[in-house]
Amino acid sequence: MLKTLFLNPPSFNGFDGAAGSRYQCTREVKSFWYPTWLAQLAALVEGSRLIDAPARGTSLEEILPLAKDYEFLVMYTSTPSFPNDVKIAEAYKKENPSLIIGFCGAHVAVNPDQTVTASDAIDFVTGNEFDFTIKEIAEGKALEDVDGIVYKKEGQPIHNKDRALIEDMDSLPPVTPIYKENLVTTDYYNGYMLHPYMSFYTGRGCKSHCSFCLWPQTISGHNYRHKSVENVIEELTYARDNFPEIKEFFFDDDTLTDNIPYVEALAKEIGKLGITWSCNAKANVPYETLKIMKDNGLRLLLVGYESGNQQILINIKKGIRTDIARQFTKDCHKLGILIHGTFIVGLPGETQETIEESINYAKELNPQTIQVSLPAAYPGTLLYKQATENGWLIVDEDLVGDDGVQHSVLNYPHLPSEEIFEAVDNFYKRFYFRPWKMAALFYEMCRDWEIMKRRLREGVEFFKFLFGRESTA
Repeated sequence: MLKTLFLNPPSFNGFDGAAGSRYQCTREVKSFWYPTWLAQLAALVEGSRLIDAPARGTSLEEILPLAKDYEFLVMYTSTPSFPNDVKIAEAYKKENPSLIIGFCGAHVAVNPDQTVTASDAIDFVTGNEFDFTIKEIAEGKALEDVDGIVYKKEGQPIHNKDRALIEDMDSLPPVTPIYKENLVTTDYYNGYMLHPYMSFYTGRGCKSHCSFCLWPQTISGHNYRHKSVENVIEELTYARDNFPEIKEFFFDDDTLTDNIPYVEALAKEIGKLGITWSCNAKANVPYETLKIMKDNGLRLLLVGYESGNQQILINIKKGIRTDIARQFTKDCHKLGILIHGTFIVGLPGETQETIEESINYAKELNPQTIQVSLPAAYPGTLLYKQATENGWLIVDEDLVGDDGVQHSVLNYPHLPSEEIFEAVDNFYKRFYFRPWKMAALFYEMCRDWEIMKRRLREGVEFFKFLFGRESTA
């Protein structure tokens, strides 16, 4: 087995951009997802090490001396971070010319030729699900014999056979022991989850075909494959017993509620563990299922509403009706399930009128917290294809700025990018700066001193974020 280092590389200050984040950017408040994709690889490669530099605040200078200690370096990259990640790979190769360096992630999966030839430091890039691809290379298998990669020969990209998606998810070992050995749980923040929290997956793939969503269109597919209930409970039991500081477990499957019988069976077993948990959900879960989840420890659902305009939801293939989403939200409120609602301003079909419709929709639904994003046209997604074909994409604009904050990269004849950018601030202000909403959040703070300290910190970060956006605009 090659001595292997898995690296979530140093990047922009506060940038949550690679091995666990769907939207790669610096966020409104300090936020880091667990680097679960890399942790899964580390779980397959015995004796390996995982470093999550952004979450730990680790610089290149601090970890570069490790180059000579390893034979194989695997980096998870993304579209906005790729240029930076290439520089880090080059620094490692300079320190250790014999080091094998591979890049994985959606960006290299959809741009293999361009990325593998971007630098002499990169020896190969991976395709879709790359877990056993990396395991085989770590075991010493020659690159030309490994399915699921593009490597270089005499400077030219060579495409190997594609690797099939994993059907038996129980074949993947648990990631939580890797967290225990390599990560510091208090490094991981999320504005809507209890702190410290822990996230991992029970499955991959998503039945939905949202035009903007990255992972199902690039590396995990639209067939939801999940671990057995017994396997998940075994890992949760380990995590509960070995991480007593964790206040909430988050299942980061694209849509855990895609399989109703599975989530109901899983919830009933989780209830026996006495833990608090949350997950991603589509806004169409039946009341009976929600009640089972709530009765067995569910605290919060992360729900992608995206827009309050039905035609825009059709345009992006969201597969949800606003009337169904309204009833779902009422059911959650009735059961005491909190919601973190996510919205996107500037999707195809957006106008000033539909933005107003979405703001009013969000206020009507009244989730506990919201996230408002600009559409990120990642290569490999339908949104990217539509944007390039229709001339909506500003080709000389990066997805994020030098500070890691999202740029407005779509520009429509009837709705310029500047107006889309400004609409995000307006959305946030009109949702949060309502007297009774602010009073509700203040009441929550007064009930718990830890929440009080955290919300005050997040409030400062949020106002700095808004002020920085206004300065940019």
